[in-house]
Amino acid sequence: MAIGNINLNELDLNDAGNWPIAVKAIVAVVILALIVAGGWHFFWKDLQSQLARVEAQETQLRTQFETRQRRAANLDAYEALLADMREELSDRLRQLPSRGEIPQLLADVSQAGLGAGLDFELFRPGSIQQQEFYAQRPIQIEVRGNYHQFGRFISEVANMPRIVTLHDVNISRSGSGERLAMRATARTYWYLDDDEGGQ
Repeated sequence: MAIGNINLNELDLNDAGNWPIAVKAIVAVVILALIVAGGWHFFWKDLQSQLARVEAQETQLRTQFETRQRRAANLDAYEALLADMREELSDRLRQLPSRGEIPQLLADVSQAGLGAGLDFELFRPGSIQQQEFYAQRPIQIEVRGNYHQFGRFISEVANMPRIVTLHDVNISRSGSGERLAMRATARTYWYLDDDEGGQ
């Protein structure tokens, strides 16, 4: 085989220094191509996949950093909000009666109705319903009176220093005139101490 006027069969590997310049250049290019191909296969390909992983990790870390930076920038506002929420919770917990105050609270609800001029047909405390950190006691109420007496009663209950809520309120006409009948469920709540099963 010959390249131009060079016969490749006459080239001696032990005497490569005396080869023609064109053959030396071709051999150097082939060796360089083999080195580059081997380097790509064994070294750069792994580096490129490692670079892609590191770039993905950088993007993820940058996103985490930006999120944390925004949180840190708003930390004072969050701490103020948390302090307000703790104060609000403390106020609400003070409005919850203790278990020992429930009988007096029931008497206060009854007295509010009598003070408003209502006639009690039914005042039945139900069984205690325990929740995760509080308990509630429903009270079935049936009263008779006029619209303004109902309004005064509901206003008195709403203004009590302890939390009492009215649910399932049903007002209907009772006989003739302005007399009305109201059925409702009043609920009172109290905070469960740790020894009562509170969290």
